[in-house]
Parts: sequence; C-alpha cells; structure tokens
Amino acid sequence: MIYDDEKIWATMAEAGAQEEYSASTCSSARTCRKSGHYKSGAPLQPTSKATSVQGAERQATRDRPALLPRRGEQLGGYYLVEAKDLDEAIGIAARIPSVRLGTIEVRPVMETPAGM
Repeated sequence: MIYDDEKIWATMAEAGAQEEYSASTCSSARTCRKSGHYKSGAPLQPTSKATSVQGAERQATRDRPALLPRRGEQLGGYYLVEAKDLDEAIGIAARIPSVRLGTIEVRPVMETPAGM
C-alpha cells in the first residue's frame, strides 16, 4: 500500500504532479508487470472523497477525511504483487518511486477458506 502526504501533491503544479505520477506510478507499474510480479493496482482519490464507516451502529460519513495512518500520510494507492517471500516483496516495494515521498507498506494477503 502506498502512503503519501496529499499536501505535497496538492502543492505541485498540475504539470509537475502529472510528471511525477507518470515517472513514479506508471513507470513503476510497468516495471513490476515486466518482472511478472504485478497482479493488480490502482491510485485512489484524495481523502476528501473518502467515506469512513466505523462501528455497526454508525452510518457512513462524508464530513471528514479518511483515517490518517501515521505522520500525516494518506493511503494513495496500492499494488497487488506476487512475490516468493517477504524479502522479494520488500525489494519490489523499495523500487516504487513513491517511497521518496511517503511509505510503502508491505502486507500479505490473508488466506481464506475455500468458498468464502
């Protein structure tokens, strides 16, 4: 999962943001595809577009941004990759250029029982 500080992206001129996105996200995804690791991925809309749901009795709310994970970073997108082990997954994550602006979280997909 790719965490960035939205404030950094918001202060970039549109051309600069597009260039950074193209250089980082698009290029990184192409490289990951070529290596055979890439399975899926997508950028996310800013937290101002997020809906947070908390607790069974609470309704979805649009009047506040998504929960902030740490240091003012927001989940900006994700890659789903297939790696032989944690070390390979960390190596893939370290090559994602967005790591310069934020944090790349590596987390395994949870195995679920058949039929779920």
